[in-house]
Amino acid sequence: MRILVTGGAGFIGSTVVRALAAAGHEVRVLDALLPAVHPSGVMPVLPDGVEARRGDVRDAAVVGRALEGVDAVCHQAAMVGLGLDLDDAPDYAACNDLGTAVLLAAMARSGVRRLVLAGSMVVYGEGRYRCPAHGDVAPGPRRPAALDAGRFEPPCPHCGAELGPGLVAEDAPADPRNVYAATKLAQEHLAAAWARACGGRVLTLRYHNVYGPGMPRDTPYAGVASLFRSALARGEAPRVFEDGGQRRDFVHVRDVADANLAALAAVGDRPPGSARAYNVGSGEVRTVGAMAEALAAAHGGPAPVVTGEYRLGDVRHVTADSSRLRAELGWRPRVSFADGMVEFAAAPQRA
Repeated sequence: MRILVTGGAGFIGSTVVRALAAAGHEVRVLDALLPAVHPSGVMPVLPDGVEARRGDVRDAAVVGRALEGVDAVCHQAAMVGLGLDLDDAPDYAACNDLGTAVLLAAMARSGVRRLVLAGSMVVYGEGRYRCPAHGDVAPGPRRPAALDAGRFEPPCPHCGAELGPGLVAEDAPADPRNVYAATKLAQEHLAAAWARACGGRVLTLRYHNVYGPGMPRDTPYAGVASLFRSALARGEAPRVFEDGGQRRDFVHVRDVADANLAALAAVGDRPPGSARAYNVGSGEVRTVGAMAEALAAAHGGPAPVVTGEYRLGDVRHVTADSSRLRAELGWRPRVSFADGMVEFAAAPQRA
């Protein structure tokens, strides 16, 4: 297939591009090379035969030309991370939602009807919780007073009891708890509306905490793994927020690329007008503190420091049930947490 990868110069996008090229696909990259991600403004080295174009998905004319002769789109372009404050909200909405809308409108005009969308686990907000008395419950918003007092675990909204966290599946209700999460959910709704309106097919891959070689360095918009790795590169101890007990699923970027290959192979077999989501996680639940310790040990750097600080837009626990992806698309993660941390500790980061 000839596949357009938006955001194909980024951390995840470039790994997807390499995997697609290795599998024999023709690949065209469209990337705006935004300064926050690519301060040099230079397209990274991509595999031989990959066609690289600099352009913004918010530019309809650029997108229309990029779609010429394309069989499917792998939409990775997005502004990521929790951000600094609400002043970032217009940029998130513009990059993620306006950009996706422009792309989908161009796909409707051009006749491209297969889309794999880079989604995120942030659409769930908090993960799955169970109260001994009330069963499955959705915790309320995190309260600054409780967080200031070091009470990080969300209580049962009915009785205040301690909750037990579990794995969240794709049919869990969406509950985005920050601006980035809201824009990622909006992307899914836009893609589903496009599919219904023009007979398209979309598979959304809800990435959990992706890490690996080539993560950006020293940026507040990166994930926690990148922030810890950046600190170690500076000779500093990783700073772990809250008490370090936040549960996450850290999935290697090459496994995420493999999930994109599987989705692109399957999306054409879906019924016209359909949309389906898949969690992409390793299946190995770890705490943020344990990840920091493993990364610091592998790097040979200072031990992590647990600070008790918090960000109000963060969630306490969210971990994936990726059994749907395994069962329906035959995907399996190949990189273990231990091996991935050792590799990541020594791998270069993107400037």
